[in-house]
Amino acid sequence: MQSFYAEQFERDMGCTEADWLGWLPAALGQHPWKRDGASVQVTINPGTLRIQWEQAEPRVLGLARIPRLLVRFAFAGLDEASRYTFMKRFDLFMQRGGG
Repeated sequence: MQSFYAEQFERDMGCTEADWLGWLPAALGQHPWKRDGASVQVTINPGTLRIQWEQAEPRVLGLARIPRLLVRFAFAGLDEASRYTFMKRFDLFMQRGGG
């Protein structure tokens, strides 16, 4: 978990678009949102968040192929504390791992 979230940043996520779309509604919580192709516009009062994604070549580690999405986040009208509060919850819902 990060301690700061800039107004705009990018992530390389190890998932398919289908995985991402399955997780996204829960990660966005009660915030109203609208999908437009490979992007969503989220209302986070008093501002907004636009998330855009595109499929990238899979990461290859030996025989393993890990799918990848390049995801861009762009907040507007939200201060640092509001961005942090939203992303803290978002990241918990998107977190995958084990071990």
